[in-house]
Amino acid sequence: MEVSEIKTHMASLEKAGTGGDAAQIHEILDALAERVKPTEKLLRETKLGIAVNKLRSHQDKEVSDKVKKIIKTWKDSVSAQKEKNKAAKTASSSKSASPTPAAPAQKFTSHGKERNAKNDGVRTNIYGDKVRNSCVDLCYTALALGSDVPPGDILAVAKAVEQTVYDGEKGTTPGYRTKMRSLYSNLKDSKNPQLRQRVVGGEISPERLYKMSPQEMASEELKKEMKKLEEENLFKARGATEQRAITDRFTCGKCKQKKVSYYQMQTRSADEPLTTFCTCENCGNRWKFS
Repeated sequence: MEVSEIKTHMASLEKAGTGGDAAQIHEILDALAERVKPTEKLLRETKLGIAVNKLRSHQDKEVSDKVKKIIKTWKDSVSAQKEKNKAAKTASSSKSASPTPAAPAQKFTSHGKERNAKNDGVRTNIYGDKVRNSCVDLCYTALALGSDVPPGDILAVAKAVEQTVYDGEKGTTPGYRTKMRSLYSNLKDSKNPQLRQRVVGGEISPERLYKMSPQEMASEELKKEMKKLEEENLFKARGATEQRAITDRFTCGKCKQKKVSYYQMQTRSADEPLTTFCTCENCGNRWKFS
């Protein structure tokens, strides 16, 4: 559609919007959606996006929904064009450059500033959806914590993680928000830098990260604490009728005394042997064996 024709439609759209003629507005919007091939230059020159967006709050809900859909489509199209042009320029530069030895991976210096999208000069306003953009921003901040990886690399991973959650949860649903909050909480944990490093480094893919439980994402230190707590709970998990027997058949590895109480419990499958839990009555040392 030519610029002159677009401006004619804009004038008609403004007139119809003032008069409240919803049928005519639908007809004009359909023509624009079908025939306009949006580019950043075209939208800047005609201010078409501004004119259409004025009808976002139209009293006719169908008009309002159609406007939102058109604006989102145009924004996504322009963003895709930018990414394509950027990739083409990069590829062109690579081809024209003379062969040189591979350079070591560059490291990013924050110069003492806290790393986040704003301080790193990274644009996270990618989609026509504030919720998604906010989640990309949060994910970037978590992944960049304490890292010297260049911003572009971290942004690529943050976008991939958000896209995986978005696809997995079928949009910005409550499940999407909950999952993104959980990932942000685990990724930003200052005591668990290994998780961030493994995600940014590609050892943990976005798809695997999405399916991991909080226990799987926990730091090694926390996993050891949870295992220790689990073992302690096993010692305490006795039934109401359970009786502890005292025997001299076992020797405490700590104080070498033979006054040991014990009880047995099925902690694995039925065809596995019972686990014996021992407590030294002299020093309180505890151990177990199967």
